Amino acid sequence: MDKHTNDMAIEVKDICINYRILNNISVQKSFLKKKVHNEVFEAVKHVSFQLEKGEILGVIGQNGSGKSTLLRSIAGVFAPNSGEIDLHGNTVSLMALGVGFKDSLSGRENIILSGMLLGFKEKEIQDRMEEIVEFSELGEFIDRPVRTYSSGMHSKLAFSITAMLETDIMLVDEVLSVGDERFKKKSLARMKELISDKNRTVIIVSHSIPTLKELCDRVLWLHAGEVKQLGEPEAVLKEYGRFMGA
Repeated sequence: MDKHTNDMAIEVKDICINYRILNNISVQKSFLKKKVHNEVFEAVKHVSFQLEKGEILGVIGQNGSGKSTLLRSIAGVFAPNSGEIDLHGNTVSLMALGVGFKDSLSGRENIILSGMLLGFKEKEIQDRMEEIVEFSELGEFIDRPVRTYSSGMHSKLAFSITAMLETDIMLVDEVLSVGDERFKKKSLARMKELISDKNRTVIIVSHSIPTLKELCDRVLWLHAGEVKQLGEPEAVLKEYGRFMGA
């Protein structure tokens, strides 16, 4: 795909993201106010890359390699401990399970809430509401609380919102691989349609080598929170496959 322009869309500069793991604290220790040592887990370590407007980046790696953490940081769900993320004023949406939904609200109410969090006006969301509901295939469940949804229904709603309320930057976290086969095919077709826009920048986290090979301009391989390799899909995915096979 030759969709690159000279406009920079995303700059990730030397970011580090840490989690603090709380050790079990006994009642006695708590009562005596003894100092408790917490373990720090480094989820993302000094990751840097740049994406030009219209570029599609795939991110691959084993479970626990920091892929989803990186995506959530770019989406602004939380800030990195150090480093910088510059989206150059672009609007961004995160398509991921369990992100941004209020369990007590219905699917329809969550569409409005999610859309407003993405920066859309309520009228704009209402104008696209039936399209979103129809694409999601949730039927009467759209007016039921999201807490009653299966993981597949969550993914359908998440995909439908982001797929119909289009932003400059789309971050996709494994949503394409969840759900029944027919919905997967429909989602993939819609994703191809969305990324055919030369001004839309996309980052796709996936374990599917064929999907990344087909859709992406470049692939970033994360291992234990660090950049193992970044480059042409064919070369990176071949090395990743060899690594996993070993």
